[in-house]
Amino acid sequence: MTGDIRDCLPPVRTPRKPNIVLPRGSVDTHVHVFEPGYPLSPGRGYNPPDSTLADLEHLHATLGIDRVVFSQPSIYGTDNSAILDAMSALNAATPNRARAVVAITMGVSDDELAALDASGVRGVRLNTDNKGGMPLEMNEIPDLAARISPFGWHIEFLFPGKDIVELMPVFAGLTVPMSIGHFAYQAATAGVGAPGFKALLELMRRGNTWMKISGANRVSETDLPPYDDVKPMAHALIAAAPERIMWGTDWPHPNKYVVNPNDGDLVDAFGDWVTDPDTRRKIMVDTPAAFYRF
Repeated sequence: MTGDIRDCLPPVRTPRKPNIVLPRGSVDTHVHVFEPGYPLSPGRGYNPPDSTLADLEHLHATLGIDRVVFSQPSIYGTDNSAILDAMSALNAATPNRARAVVAITMGVSDDELAALDASGVRGVRLNTDNKGGMPLEMNEIPDLAARISPFGWHIEFLFPGKDIVELMPVFAGLTVPMSIGHFAYQAATAGVGAPGFKALLELMRRGNTWMKISGANRVSETDLPPYDDVKPMAHALIAAAPERIMWGTDWPHPNKYVVNPNDGDLVDAFGDWVTDPDTRRKIMVDTPAAFYRF
């Protein structure tokens, strides 16, 4: 442990093969990678477990996932080297296998943005839920959107679930698409009629929001499978905007301290929520392929 920064749990090192077979070309739209040797931000909120690219490749081979999107974790601040190197390695071996969402400051140059885009970056992450994850001020978001719009990028948000109602004016003013992960941290126990979840449904119906139905373990009451209490939220979101739903593992599930899920259970939860093969393909393949421009 470093000072008062806690060591979070490692992922389950023995992922289980799911009971369902995911469609060919499936995309895991939300992962991180923690390789030794990359400097950690002194302002981080947790110490990550070693979770290497080799570990991720083993996970995806077990789950039946073909493509991946790396999301910048807060513990690296705006140093995106770890995810950019991982993306580059995967794409060198298999073209168009990986994409990334990075963290930047407004000091980034247009040439740097163009180089990031050419490498496979497709968006900017703004994370107000973890220390070190929000390198911009909220009032800078319109300027950020103007800078990234020419590249067809989006803004990926992560925020405490209680903040969604307060953030609605920010979202309404966006001039670029946005994505939200982990059910926007709306607690399953609150139900689909809760004000926060109703605000999320409103966002989905407006047409500028893509939702990752990821992190079921983070919003379920038990933190463990079968995540039945999450199913009504998944069904409501899919019904609201079936063409803008995606899925991700959230591997290696950082900032958890009591229990971490087996990713095979998360895949099977998705299979329980979505039984129609065409809808599964849309969520796992077609929508993320278009959104991240694979």
